[in-house]
Amino acid sequence: MDRVLGGGQLGRMFAEAAARLNVAVRFLDAGDNTPAKQITSVPASVGGPQHVDGSFSDAEKIAELAKQVDVLTVEIEHVNADQLQAVLDQGLVRAVHPAPGTIKLIQDKYQQKVHLRQKGIPVVEFMAIENGDVDAAVQRYGLPLMLKSRTQAYDGKGNFVLQSREDIPAALEALGGGKRELYAEKWAPFAKEVAVMVVRSVDGQVRAYTAVETVHEDSICHRVYAPLRDAIPGLDERAREIAERAIATFEGAGIFGVELFMMQDGELLINEIAPRPHNSGHYTQEASETTQFENHLRAVVGLPLGSTALKVPAAAMLNILGLADLSKDPDAIAKTLAVARRSLSVPGTSIHLYGKSGCRPGRKMGHINVVGDSDAQVAERMQVLLDELAIAKESAKSGAPWDSDAAEARASASQPKSEHSGKDFSHPHPLVGVIMGSDSDLPTMLPAAQILKQFDVPFELTIVSAHRTPDRMKTYANDARARGLRVLIAGAGGAAHLPGMVAAQTPLPVIGVPVKGSTLDGVDSLHSIVQMPVCFAFLLTLAWCSCCDCCHQQQHECRPSRGAHAWYRNSCLFRQDAGVSGRDGPGRPCQGGTYSPRGLGVFCARQVAS
Repeated sequence: MDRVLGGGQLGRMFAEAAARLNVAVRFLDAGDNTPAKQITSVPASVGGPQHVDGSFSDAEKIAELAKQVDVLTVEIEHVNADQLQAVLDQGLVRAVHPAPGTIKLIQDKYQQKVHLRQKGIPVVEFMAIENGDVDAAVQRYGLPLMLKSRTQAYDGKGNFVLQSREDIPAALEALGGGKRELYAEKWAPFAKEVAVMVVRSVDGQVRAYTAVETVHEDSICHRVYAPLRDAIPGLDERAREIAERAIATFEGAGIFGVELFMMQDGELLINEIAPRPHNSGHYTQEASETTQFENHLRAVVGLPLGSTALKVPAAAMLNILGLADLSKDPDAIAKTLAVARRSLSVPGTSIHLYGKSGCRPGRKMGHINVVGDSDAQVAERMQVLLDELAIAKESAKSGAPWDSDAAEARASASQPKSEHSGKDFSHPHPLVGVIMGSDSDLPTMLPAAQILKQFDVPFELTIVSAHRTPDRMKTYANDARARGLRVLIAGAGGAAHLPGMVAAQTPLPVIGVPVKGSTLDGVDSLHSIVQMPVCFAFLLTLAWCSCCDCCHQQQHECRPSRGAHAWYRNSCLFRQDAGVSGRDGPGRPCQGGTYSPRGLGVFCARQVAS
């Protein structure tokens, strides 16, 4: 039997995963109606271990819990780590995961960063604040800088952005009035925030989920987008590698949330680590082969780890945060949960409500996961929810009564417009992009569009010039895969550069179409296409696979100056081996050149002019 310290929403979702595997779970938390206890009631009449009512920092309550179970784990890191070590030393439980020493180390964010730096893991520059001497940090790092409490800090609590020396007294007062130990971090002007969930088994195996982008509001994780998309090749792999290396340095098993900053130049720095399930991993419930909660359970009880691969092309998560105080606004819950009601008419959405009583601004009341066939489709579905959220926020801000009739009308509305098969020539979620340098190429390219339409293949048709609009061309090519496109058909007109220029910016297959010119009958275009100095040919099945990531990285690394013929000699068939699906890892060479049972493969070849 597993036992959890903390019975909030993370414990609730952990219990849901445990129920599917028939693992009994008991919780230590104050009250008998906590989110986790609501769905794991244990009638006294049946006997056996019971939930424990009390604080997860209470040594006696922890010991009481330990006497009933085999394994202890946590859903929050702010527990009594010393008592966890004590019950382990006394033999009251078989194991505590993560290890009490790991929990204690991570509890102190300063020591956490010292540990990571000593292990060679990239972190933001930091220093301890001795005797309240914040001015020393200002002299070293300049302004602005981030002041943080070493302990009891989460969701922005315990942080203070110092903008000027005059703010130092206010900062010290806000961070415990001089009673807490503090440290300072150099200001990190990041381009985006990234997160990676990593699961660690009892024998030390680490396995990362895909990297995701997180969007925070008021220092709370508000939205998550998976997988991480960026024009910098290999960013997902680097984020996962850093996260795995970091978690490998700790003891004990379980799931860990690793938060990182992506700087303007693509450098990745770890911000902080949580030794438990995390908001940034909620998307795994609908988007991954194994949820973060099930993998946490598997890890702490010694079961084989599940696949961390994505099972959908794109996903997102929207946190449902309290919008008003129920003691002041009787419609606080209705306004807060309006977005959940609206999501019922949006395809690809799943609601997870936490069963919390009461409501106050910023309180985590639930979340909504959204999945789709492309980033564009997920973004469109998310926008419907964000629009509803904006209406509810405005109502909460004004204090006006909630218009339930209008909300019901919106919630009962039809699905997003582009979810239907529209009559527009270009589909809102295309799989094929038909592009050309100018409208003079349209007579040649139009039959391709007509054939695609005849066979109900979603496509878009647009003008993208390598010469007149090079920035648009680069953006179009870089974003094509993230938007859900699978192949590009590019017309090669007089200059005949478009197919090659686009192919240099995307891992997607690009089909060049010679367009008859005014003088050379299109033969010059044909020669240009087949004699490009560096090109990749991709043979893709209809299924999407991680091999495209590998090809994207190879495409970035293989330039003429890096030994052109080497890639041609080493060209091979990539596949997804059993247990390595989706984004579980980069594509690997097939042994014997055969397809995997699922037939997901990419043939990569590079042709180099002699």
